Amino acid sequence: MSTARLLPGAPVAESVLNDVRERVARLQNRGVQPSLATILVGDDDASAGYIRIKQKQAAELGFSSPHQHLSGDVTQADLLKVIAEFNDDKNVHGVLIQYPIPAHLDYDAALQTLDPDKDVDGMHPLNMGRLAVGLPGPLPCTPAGIEALLAFHGIEVAGREVVILGRGATLGRPLAMLLAQKRPTANAAVTVVHTGVKDWPRYTQRADVLIAAAGVPGIVRPEHVKPGSVVIGAGVRYEGRRLLPDVDESCAEVAGAITPRVGGVGPTTVAMLFRNAVTAAERAN
Repeated sequence: MSTARLLPGAPVAESVLNDVRERVARLQNRGVQPSLATILVGDDDASAGYIRIKQKQAAELGFSSPHQHLSGDVTQADLLKVIAEFNDDKNVHGVLIQYPIPAHLDYDAALQTLDPDKDVDGMHPLNMGRLAVGLPGPLPCTPAGIEALLAFHGIEVAGREVVILGRGATLGRPLAMLLAQKRPTANAAVTVVHTGVKDWPRYTQRADVLIAAAGVPGIVRPEHVKPGSVVIGAGVRYEGRRLLPDVDESCAEVAGAITPRVGGVGPTTVAMLFRNAVTAAERAN
């Protein structure tokens, strides 16, 4: 029987997006139309669906959303040309390259040509460097969303032991840097472990806050969780359209608070994308 308090992401996202709406309105009152451009390569159904969600959200928030849909056999040069056009367009404030892209293309090389100040995913190497040394810049969306989720639900992390299971470049590593920074909603003692550490449960079992970011379905089970602790499920895989989370649902019998299987970190990630985009528009104007 589940005894854990649920930590849904939807009210967190709505709080962030309400702030974004107010900032968009202020920009529009000054004659500035915030703009988030998207690039989709190929015809992957899931990727196309994500773009539609983001475009719908952009319209609801008051953003313009120019879009380029490139064929699956496009060359690297053609992809870079589209990125360059968005870089040069002063009316475009943020650019999203939908990942993944076809295997014959180099995503990292494409990302490095993007103007770092228009990088709404916060994944450009320069922005990762800004995060590492504590300079302002767009933050990776899922890590920023997790910090916001913890703060919104009143989960204290300052001075507590946070263990992140997973060291990926988009989640585990930037999240560790973010939660270790000196800030009221961070300032934690952060440990990063991964599946290459044979006794990784030894670390997760002592965590006040455990964040699963391994991308291995069901890897975190009740015996890996400290009783009464906070468990955040951030890593997922998909089997077709079925979502397979890192955290087994039975962990709710041990944890004090836990994100739901669906609707936890996901909504906050999208909200942070638009927070980065409105910040880019403010910075450009």
